[in-house]
Amino acid sequence: MCEVESVDRKKVASVRKHMSDAGDLAELADLFNTLGDSTRVRILNALSLAELCVCDISVLVGLSQSAVSHQLRLLRMAHLVRNRKAGKMVYYALDDDHVRSLMEEGLRHVGEDR
Repeated sequence: MCEVESVDRKKVASVRKHMSDAGDLAELADLFNTLGDSTRVRILNALSLAELCVCDISVLVGLSQSAVSHQLRLLRMAHLVRNRKAGKMVYYALDDDHVRSLMEEGLRHVGEDR
């Protein structure tokens, strides 16, 4: 806490003017909540390297196909992954380069202390 209460009204007004929309910030919080699961992050890491089917992802992350499908559904709902049908196969990939950048920046950040 501040020992002396002193509000810089000009600075507060300037920051308030440039703050993001509350709805956008709520969506961002939901996105980070989705990324708060290590299984989903491992899936995104794998998909950042190649387009994969559920069977491939299942082997890579050591989970059942059913568990992987459930996680992929959550990632699709968050617009982090997309799917592509090829005959009877369904392949998954990162939704766009923003997701790749988000993963790269996050990994760069956690690696800073090493």
